[in-house]
Amino acid sequence: MMGKLEKIDGYRWRLPKTGAMRVEGIIYADETMIGKILDEKAAEQVANVACLPGIVGRSMAMPDIHWGYGFPIGGVAATRVEDGVISPGGIGYDISCGVRLLRTNLTHKDIESSLEKLVDALFHAVPSGIGSTGRLRLSDENVRQVLKNGAAWAIEQGMGDGEDLDTIEDRGRLDTADPDIPSRRAVERGRDQLGTLGSGNHFAEIQRVDEIYDPAVAAAFGLFSGQITVMIHTGSRGLGYQVCDDSLGVMQSAMRQYGFTLPDRQLACAPFASPEGQQYFAAMAAATNYARANRQAITHWVRLTFTKVLGRSPRDLGMDIVYDVSHNVGKVEEHEVDGRKRRLCVHRKGATRAFPAGHPEVPEKYRGVGQPVLIPGTMG
Repeated sequence: MMGKLEKIDGYRWRLPKTGAMRVEGIIYADETMIGKILDEKAAEQVANVACLPGIVGRSMAMPDIHWGYGFPIGGVAATRVEDGVISPGGIGYDISCGVRLLRTNLTHKDIESSLEKLVDALFHAVPSGIGSTGRLRLSDENVRQVLKNGAAWAIEQGMGDGEDLDTIEDRGRLDTADPDIPSRRAVERGRDQLGTLGSGNHFAEIQRVDEIYDPAVAAAFGLFSGQITVMIHTGSRGLGYQVCDDSLGVMQSAMRQYGFTLPDRQLACAPFASPEGQQYFAAMAAATNYARANRQAITHWVRLTFTKVLGRSPRDLGMDIVYDVSHNVGKVEEHEVDGRKRRLCVHRKGATRAFPAGHPEVPEKYRGVGQPVLIPGTMG
């Protein structure tokens, strides 16, 4: 049973620790948003997540929190790697769904007369929709290499250059991936979907920088007022979905084996250090690498489209990656908890990391200002 929500200040709400909750919950939202959050019962999911074995700190919810599978979408939770759990519901079905932003040297005036042609050409270059398939037809070994090497695989095939990796989270590859774990069905689903958007809220969108709030940070990111950018929002497609689906049955059995009792069966989990936990973690990392390669292939075709339609060279267009960051992923990271540094499995579902200036995992070119955080918006 969820306790009464307590207001901390204008933008934070506390869920006190009650019942089986091991930590308290915190929701970041204002007065206008909190009513909708409560109506959707997403706050109950925040309380449920707080019951996970090994959870530390708080069960957290970002301002866009809404109902999801097990975890709320917009939920973040960290568990101890030595005696905590990993839960696929805390990462999501679309593993490594994320956002990539491309900058350009263009303004709206530069593309105004060609905008319709650009949109039509992008629509044909980057397949979208349910079950969409791309121009690539991968062998099983190709898929294996994608699962192992991520964005670097796409670059090796001529879809970008090595500098692209400098501004992709984890340089486009999780080295904890095991390409042999995803099932035969997952591999089959991934063979012809690389370089596609899929359906739902995924998109490739031509955008314009409307307003600059911090000129120094904008300059560091290579952004200026009136600039044309391209945002890409997609993930690991059917392969990632299958990896998640396959894991849930394993996790349900693991729950019984390890004697876990949780308020929602959708929070199915296993100890992070267990064989089941490690198998899922390695398969999830492989699907994450697929998603990074997917966004890299799409980037390549976006660049080719702009070059062809506008008749300008890639160098002249300046279509560099500002950043690429996942918002459905589980990562082992070191954070300070109760005054000591601990290795934690951080579940982020519909939530991106946001490392500050000076953090070693922020690309060197951004280390003075901090990591770019990319939010895909509402699509109207």
